[in-house]
Amino acid sequence: MKDNKTNVMRILDRAKADYEPHFYESDGQVDGVHVAETLGIPFERCFKTLVTFYKAGNGKTDYFVFCIPVDAELDLKAAARAAGVKSVEMLAVKDLLKTTGYIRGGCSPIGMKKQFPTFIDNVSVNVEKIYVSGGKIGTQVELAPALIAELTGAKFADVIVK
Repeated sequence: MKDNKTNVMRILDRAKADYEPHFYESDGQVDGVHVAETLGIPFERCFKTLVTFYKAGNGKTDYFVFCIPVDAELDLKAAARAAGVKSVEMLAVKDLLKTTGYIRGGCSPIGMKKQFPTFIDNVSVNVEKIYVSGGKIGTQVELAPALIAELTGAKFADVIVK
């Protein structure tokens, strides 16, 4: 099992966090709906991690992370409101690795190169545990949404298209 540990799992272990790792064989498809179907997880319990940015007037770029159910769509206006900025745009896949340290399909809210303001959609408060990426394709970790919030400083907000 030690060989299968990801950085996310090591962070959770150091925090003595209650989590359960789940592994799956990847067939190259990295979308969250496919992952949920592969693991037999209800869509409302399997969350994807999306990274957005806001270009401030001073040339500075602010990044924001959103965790939403895999079958949901991020409401960019609601996301901007939650983040307290005028607008947000999705980060291009080509910029994901250099910004977060993760690749598409393996992006987790836990263990990014830098901790960005993070938001978890409010639908998560209706479930005891959710699944998020374990930090690489083929891994998911199951844990309480409140634990993710505790480890990342995340806030809960309504950020999906209703």
